[in-house]
Amino acid sequence: MPLYMDIHHKVVGLTPEAVEEAHRGDLEVQAKYGVRYLKYWYDLDTERVFCLVEAPSKEAAEAVHREAHGGVADEIIEVTEGA
Repeated sequence: MPLYMDIHHKVVGLTPEAVEEAHRGDLEVQAKYGVRYLKYWYDLDTERVFCLVEAPSKEAAEAVHREAHGGVADEIIEVTEGA
């Protein structure tokens, strides 16, 4: 299954708790779209969030975010895992 990194730029009011809550929402919804959100990172200084996701398509990954919390990514990039 394709692997994607999505990037959310300038998430206003970003807190560790808010990111954790959004990720929990993704986990609750993901199976409906055949998606697996694997990991996330955030940078409070730049207000950016990064999510690593296995998904059949970019659109499926986006649908999970949209339904779970409405925080759709600004970019979704297909990536290949290295060693």
